[in-house]
Amino acid sequence: MRGSVSHTAPPRPRAAAPSGRRGSARGRLLLMILGGVCLVSGLNAGLIRLEVWAPVTSDRAGDVHGLVMVLGFLGTLISLERAQSLGRAWGYLAPALYGAGGLALLSPAPLLLGQLLLIEAGVLFVAIYLALWRRAPWPLVAIQVLSAVLALGGAVVAALVDVTVALPWLAGFVVLTIAAERAELAQLAMGPRADSELLGLAGALTLAILAALTLPAIGPRLVGVALLAIAAWLLAHDVVRRQLRLSGQHRYLAVALLAGYLNLALAGAVLTWSGLSTGRASYDVVVHGVFLGFALSMVMAHVPVILPAVLGRALPYRPVLWLPLGLLHVGLVLRFAGALGGWDVAWQVGGVVTVLALLVFMATAITLVVRR
Repeated sequence: MRGSVSHTAPPRPRAAAPSGRRGSARGRLLLMILGGVCLVSGLNAGLIRLEVWAPVTSDRAGDVHGLVMVLGFLGTLISLERAQSLGRAWGYLAPALYGAGGLALLSPAPLLLGQLLLIEAGVLFVAIYLALWRRAPWPLVAIQVLSAVLALGGAVVAALVDVTVALPWLAGFVVLTIAAERAELAQLAMGPRADSELLGLAGALTLAILAALTLPAIGPRLVGVALLAIAAWLLAHDVVRRQLRLSGQHRYLAVALLAGYLNLALAGAVLTWSGLSTGRASYDVVVHGVFLGFALSMVMAHVPVILPAVLGRALPYRPVLWLPLGLLHVGLVLRFAGALGGWDVAWQVGGVVTVLALLVFMATAITLVVRR
């Protein structure tokens, strides 16, 4: 995901993709719509998990909710943007398979079909990043190669073991992808050592994820320590504090980033303290702190740049974008308070508010693009 760049932090130039080989804007739009369908379907599944009214009922939607949101939606969005950077037609198979796999998990088809589609998408995603790394063999691109490997590993572990066991892999995929992008976009502000520092943190997180497979008592806690370290590193090195003093889109970006980093730190702290417990209190904070509070804050922050890069259509900044961002974090506060305090109603209300926040965000983004 490409972040909005301040005047103090221009992005590092990328190798240009062959213009004649770029996929059509219409094809990219269809793939983005496929990811959007996965998002809406995942939100419906989230309502089922909250045990509140959902527009569509399903016996297994609650069980596959996490994979649909992380790989079906985020996997489609991130791999689509990476395929656009690569500029090769075969690269668009990755987002197509991620979206198809997410929807297959929710369909009456055998569960194995969706799992295999996500694994195949992960193989192609790794191939995209390797091709990009051959063009530009930089440490930050190597970190993103590692993030794609974790996405593939998460799909395999979810299919062979369980989604809960795969959660550290999926969290690693999201966190390393976003951290590497932020380090690239704010390179001048972060300094010349940022690449090597983040590469070391990425290696530590990967080792902790591997340890979580064989040492379930201590491994997840090591993952929590690594997530805390990455959140602290981002808070210390990113341009958030400078941009908070600015106005307009710069302040919006800074608040979204700050909220995301704080959610990642909270998830890391809870995971360090309690491990990967299946109890609602810690599990809910860890999972939704990473995938809602952190990842989707980054999506909200970066969408004014993602859409022009992928579709060639501008999404202008407007103050109305603060509404879904605020709703998301009000909902998370209620949800986490309800989960940690054992207040079922607050937990459910907070969950419903986060769903509404994402729906409002989608509607707002579409409206701004169309009016533009």
